[in-house]
Amino acid sequence: MVTLHAKPGAEADLERVLADHWKTARELRLVRDAPHVTIRGSEEGNKTYFVDIFTWRDAGVPDKAPTEIQKIWTDMNRLVDARGGHPGLEFVAVSVVTP
Repeated sequence: MVTLHAKPGAEADLERVLADHWKTARELRLVRDAPHVTIRGSEEGNKTYFVDIFTWRDAGVPDKAPTEIQKIWTDMNRLVDARGGHPGLEFVAVSVVTP
């Protein structure tokens, strides 16, 4: 699970980059098809954040990510801000409890 704190004014671009990340990761067979969900919310000061939940095909994928994915990660980092003591991109390993 990754939380992305969008820079003000970059919300639409970040949403597009998230969709491109999912499409590219699926095409490269780096992720499982399900579960996958992307949500959008508002934080203090009406600032937008996104949460993207998905499962890598295996835990080693992020450490050996192909160039196409690394380029998307660069775009993501450009579109986020650290806030509230949290980095712009915040990763947490989670597991599915209910199918």
